[in-house]
Amino acid sequence: IKAFISAILGHDPTGKNIDGGILGIVKAYYGCVEAQGRGSLHCHLLVWVEGGLNPNDLKDRVLKDEEFKSRLIDFLEDTISTCVPDDVPDAPSVQSSTFHPCSVRGAPVDLVGDQLQAASQKDFHNLVNSCQVHAHTKTCYKYCRDGEAKFCRFDLDESNVQPDTIVNPETGEIELKCSNGLVNSYNETIIKAVRCNMDIKFIGSGASAKAILYYITDYITKTQLKAHVAYAALEVAIGKVGCADDTTNDAALRAKKVLQKCAFSMISQQELSAQQVCSYLMDLEDHFTSHSFRRLYWSNVERYINDIEPSPECYVTSPIDESVEDAIDVDIDEQEDTDLPDVDIEDVTCPATEDEVRVTVDPSGVLVADTDVLNDYLFRHKDLVNICL
Repeated sequence: IKAFISAILGHDPTGKNIDGGILGIVKAYYGCVEAQGRGSLHCHLLVWVEGGLNPNDLKDRVLKDEEFKSRLIDFLEDTISTCVPDDVPDAPSVQSSTFHPCSVRGAPVDLVGDQLQAASQKDFHNLVNSCQVHAHTKTCYKYCRDGEAKFCRFDLDESNVQPDTIVNPETGEIELKCSNGLVNSYNETIIKAVRCNMDIKFIGSGASAKAILYYITDYITKTQLKAHVAYAALEVAIGKVGCADDTTNDAALRAKKVLQKCAFSMISQQELSAQQVCSYLMDLEDHFTSHSFRRLYWSNVERYINDIEPSPECYVTSPIDESVEDAIDVDIDEQEDTDLPDVDIEDVTCPATEDEVRVTVDPSGVLVADTDVLNDYLFRHKDLVNICL
């Protein structure tokens, strides 16, 4: 990934590279490594290009400036492809005709002239045909209900053909031409270099930005452990603790043992592929970024916003299944009325009202004013009023 970012994208942290890469001058990027259902690792990468406009400015330029619109369309059509390259039947033999294109290199290096060009075109055709052409399976229609028309959840279909790139005159949304509705968008230089399946999209409108932001957020925050599996693991762990012959009288210690056993039970149910295990053991990066970031503990901010403007969608009480309730309601040592000693618990705060000041105790036992990122932001100096959280 680092070689790809440096050689293909041409990102230079020193800013001395004024030529850029295949997308232009890259000023920022953020990539997250994820595992597919079968365990293979892949990277989701967002790239910010120098000179890129925000969605509103881009919309205005596209709708008002014909020259700018033409240059932008030319750039996008040159960068993003949605067709299968022409085959060359009489081209010299290439390994991708016999083996899977992802497992071999490109055209033979000992060829020259027209022979090399024909072999490269043949290999390019094999690569795109094997990696980018979508074949429908039952997972494409898993969200379709019985009796309803079936549609591919990946929005890939033979009918999705767009002869020319068009711009919506009202929204400024750019719909790129699509030669083959079953081909995932790709970049010729990238796919020839990495030799694997890929997808590339241009995020130019507010609607597209919101959609991709929702997708990324939903994707990276989803848990690998299904809810019913987690509840089952917790039930077994709590049951074992309740049946254990433990003479420990320290309630805090017993509580910690419960949490420990619950955590171990849930971790034991976590599915990890060999690639993920190797990546963790070798301490390989799980994300790639051009910038450094600070942690933002969102729970306090979300709680504050919800107190001001409650969200009916996010805070809906749902009925709890009796079996789950029974699993949770296991009395470990029948000490319901025993006051537990103080235990360090992170990120548990009681929101103060507008007229209250929260205090905490420092390690020496002295009461001090409590503060956090939320309060620091709410009561920031007037010179910082334009700074976003």
